[in-house]
Amino acid sequence: MRLLYNARIYTLNTRQPSASAIVLDEGKILAVGSEELLREYPDAEREDLAGRVILPGLTDAHIHMQLYVLNRQKIDCEVPEREEILDRVAERVKATRVGEWILGHGWNQNAWGGQWPTAADLDAVAPLNPVFLTAKSLHAAWCNSSALRRARIKKSTRDPKEGVILRDPRGHPSGILLEKATNLVENVIPKPHPEDLADLFEQAIPTLWQMGLTGIHNFDREASFRALQILNTRGALRLRVLQAIPREDMEITARLSLRTGMGDDMLRFGPVKLFADGALGPHTGAMLNPYVDEPENRGILLMDADDIFEYGRDAVRAGLSLAVHAIGDRANREVLDGLARLRDYEKERGLPALRHRIEHVQVLHPDDTARLAELDVIASMQPIHALSDMEMADKSWGRRSALAYAWRTQVRHGAQLAFGSDAPVESPNPFWGLHAAATRRRVTGFPGPDGWYPEQRLTVHEALEAYTLGPAYAAGMEDRLGRLAPGYLADLIVLEIDPFTCNHSVLRETQPRATMVAGEWVWQA
Repeated sequence: MRLLYNARIYTLNTRQPSASAIVLDEGKILAVGSEELLREYPDAEREDLAGRVILPGLTDAHIHMQLYVLNRQKIDCEVPEREEILDRVAERVKATRVGEWILGHGWNQNAWGGQWPTAADLDAVAPLNPVFLTAKSLHAAWCNSSALRRARIKKSTRDPKEGVILRDPRGHPSGILLEKATNLVENVIPKPHPEDLADLFEQAIPTLWQMGLTGIHNFDREASFRALQILNTRGALRLRVLQAIPREDMEITARLSLRTGMGDDMLRFGPVKLFADGALGPHTGAMLNPYVDEPENRGILLMDADDIFEYGRDAVRAGLSLAVHAIGDRANREVLDGLARLRDYEKERGLPALRHRIEHVQVLHPDDTARLAELDVIASMQPIHALSDMEMADKSWGRRSALAYAWRTQVRHGAQLAFGSDAPVESPNPFWGLHAAATRRRVTGFPGPDGWYPEQRLTVHEALEAYTLGPAYAAGMEDRLGRLAPGYLADLIVLEIDPFTCNHSVLRETQPRATMVAGEWVWQA
């Protein structure tokens, strides 16, 4: 039994919002209150927190754990000049054997004027190694000729379903792959063994603890889940994970009678992941009206309302909820139309109203802003995206950006927010997300003291709930996770600063002094 006292505890429990002491036993919270607990639990191991702040542990509600871990070994391509990427590839070539893959992540063609790079650019610096560089959005990839040959992509290769191979004027692949076309190359890149991946996960998890994360909702696929299972079996996971189910695995998951919510308090099944469209960066997000800077382009719709309903019908029969990626206003409308039909189906069949969610909800038409709340659909959003994308959104969506990353609008209508990062698209640091949600302003101060569309800012308390209570609700664990209350899981973080009273600019630089999972300190400064 452990007793933490002399602390400023923000519980996020409306019945007892604040406290100064907390008692923990066998991985759960036994009591929350004042220093009176010192008398009530005289045998507890005592720790004086010296006035520091205690908060519930934070959860990243949308992360790609495998990609995040593997990207730590890749070339960082998030630089403003294409030439800098080519220089970095050339340096990696020097340390790589001929024929081995060179991987990188983070480029964004909009940073250098919107012009797509080519395979020839990479051929010049890496003629003897296949090169595969994923875009920051993860919805495009830049390959050299060697990589295209490995994947047998040539002039006669047809675009795959839900994907596009960009081509030069003669019809040859240009080196840019969009959406599911990236899989053509990804599928021929050697994959790490699950045991090796588990080791990489174990090495990376402390980095998440240092950021204040005690849980994640993971949207990577089978290999990632196997690695997490290995860690959980070893008793080495010590990070609460909700694991999404890829669309292609839904049938076998249902056949095995595995349902959303099955598992234990450390690792459990989550929703089935579907994709309704692409992304803003490569202009593949599906829009009702064209992109301002591409008047003939309305993006790529991957699934319409009928598709959402049909997949959803099969999913809810099996007890599986849905998580649907939707960026553009058309994609969000199609998803909402499909989920509306699915809600009717659940009622007609006497099925439980499962906790469906839309991932990103990046831009909505004014007619659709209230519909997530009306349909009890979770808005799984990533506040850090607003800071990265604001200029690109204004350029591509124009005035529609007033309802882009519109957190306040969703709160006003009563929708449940669940915040994450989409790492490795962005850093998983939740304090960067808290800063973004509260300021809508970059660390440089751009675009001004009030931020970008400041009417969409949240209070720190509202943003914090979206990293705690929101993910707990989305995971079906709100009865034991997301707040500090008796009977809840003992996951918490300790801060030197008070996020509710500090200047918002300090939020981004905040780092926990200690992180606890299941009543044990997993990291301390």
